Amino acid sequence: IEAPRGPIVDWHRRPIVTNAPGTIVRIWPQDLPKTWSRQLAELRRLATVLKMTPRQVVSLLRGRVGDPLTPVTIKSGVHRPQASYIQEHQDEFRGVDVHSTTLRHYPFQALAAHIVGHVGEISPEQLKEKQYKTGDYRAGDRIGQGGVESVYDSYLRGHAGLAQLRVDAQGRPRGAFKPRMQPQAGSTLRLTLDLELQQAAERAIKYGIRLAHQDGCFGCWASNGGAIVALDPRNGAIRALASYPTFKPSVFVGRVDSKRLDAAGLSPKTSEKKNTPALDRAIGGLYPAGSTFKPITAIAAMQEHIISPYDTLDCTGVYYVRDSAGNVVSHGKFKNWDPSVNQPMTLMTALEASCDTYFYQLGYDFFNLPPDRGHPLQAWAGRFGIGRYTGVDIPGEAKGLLPTPEWRKRTFTKKTDPKQWRVDRLWKPGDSIQLAIGQKDLQLTPLQLARVYAMIANGGKLVTPHIAADVEQSVNDSPPVVLRRFTPSSQDVGVDPGALAAVRDGLYLATHGSSGTATAVFGNFPINIAGKTGTAEKVITLPGWKDATTVNQSWWCGYGPIESPELVVCALIENGGHGGVAAAPAALRVFKKYFHVGSTNFVVPGRSQTD
Repeated sequence: IEAPRGPIVDWHRRPIVTNAPGTIVRIWPQDLPKTWSRQLAELRRLATVLKMTPRQVVSLLRGRVGDPLTPVTIKSGVHRPQASYIQEHQDEFRGVDVHSTTLRHYPFQALAAHIVGHVGEISPEQLKEKQYKTGDYRAGDRIGQGGVESVYDSYLRGHAGLAQLRVDAQGRPRGAFKPRMQPQAGSTLRLTLDLELQQAAERAIKYGIRLAHQDGCFGCWASNGGAIVALDPRNGAIRALASYPTFKPSVFVGRVDSKRLDAAGLSPKTSEKKNTPALDRAIGGLYPAGSTFKPITAIAAMQEHIISPYDTLDCTGVYYVRDSAGNVVSHGKFKNWDPSVNQPMTLMTALEASCDTYFYQLGYDFFNLPPDRGHPLQAWAGRFGIGRYTGVDIPGEAKGLLPTPEWRKRTFTKKTDPKQWRVDRLWKPGDSIQLAIGQKDLQLTPLQLARVYAMIANGGKLVTPHIAADVEQSVNDSPPVVLRRFTPSSQDVGVDPGALAAVRDGLYLATHGSSGTATAVFGNFPINIAGKTGTAEKVITLPGWKDATTVNQSWWCGYGPIESPELVVCALIENGGHGGVAAAPAALRVFKKYFHVGSTNFVVPGRSQTD
């Protein structure tokens, strides 16, 4: 007897996923008509009633050959008229059973869809996997498929009950089921998520996309995706993890219909056309970081004694790489995003104005370090979690790419890449220079970058992002009993406090200084926010275009309040242009919700959820 799954609730114990009564139609294979012609005729009648094809019904039965005493679920979420017809014509449907059950219900529809995942019948392939072979899993069981439904399935699924059924010598049922052991409902999974903040983040992405469209920058008309991460820098608790486009998990309730999947963009046939709504861009989308990477370069340069906070370097419109004779080398010209600037800057003011040429010089200094020093820029970035899994407890995380000379040598060789290989594709000064501003081959996820800014905010502690807070059991009206609490670890990355302080000062200037790239967005906000814009160049193929081109991805990452940081927000708007135009205003909306500034109403179920 299947146990009801446990609910999933947010940090304040508001329901995200619950159960609702439902009806399923099952077939007991052993009790079907014995001749194939009669069996096929019955299956055709059943398919007609359930609005399925006979092939679909037969396919489900064949998937369970060899297990005639276990019922096969043909369709879940069956409408009452369909169930009533089968029951009223039971003599026409031998071996067919209408059964009451519980089905997953999503009060907020698509909200947090990538986080929660969905539930579906266990597949034959999954039954062979170690995690399911060692547990109490059987063919026909419904399990978590993606999201926390999958990761914490063992807590949510509960324990099935047992019933006794008498059968004759041929294994045919005789009489009704007699319960022997009642099922035990699954436990409650409480998340670190704040539903109101999650909703604000999802709406903020669409707001950022609209701003990109209005800006009219090159390629911004194609902006149609993004991600926002909001986490507590003190412990890594994820308060919001939004990705757009998204989907409604209810599409997976009942027997999955290919037409519904096509319409939702959840099938291979329509996924690309719908801009891959199944992709959780917050943890699985890969992008160059652009200028949001500059704090990493700054910390690495100070740790390696290449620069001190108050040393000045010239910020100019162009940076040239020259040979020993003073001549500009081939491909040695690197432009600043602001071509008119020409003044000396400290590290803090370079972060404020996001001076590319300042960081180009640091990148070239890293390139010129003696071989025995290794690759310290990459080493520090790796220590901060770039190019590594964060360990977040949601499936689908991408590792990203932190490029090194060794990686380029492995990737671009005559043996591994015979058509594209060229000697000049091995590591050159330009690779270090571009990496210093988060460009070229670097690829990371919004969650990885949010983790870095959490480390800056909390004083050098690399937290493990996590979405599950605890597993609880409720008894009547008594307070929930915590069965297990999740407390992921963190580690000190060994950064000099003075280096962190200098970077924090620069990030504050970037949101409040006269040359700050996000001062227009955060300068008058009543809570002191620090952070960095990013305008990252990414080669993509725009819709309707044949050839690939370079389009700017809009970033902003930061934290607040600066006096005692409580929240890190990292926003990415795909093809959104300058970071201060789309991503920073989107991030501001999340801070407004968190700090209760302005009107950002929470939309409750049953009311309009349009933007």
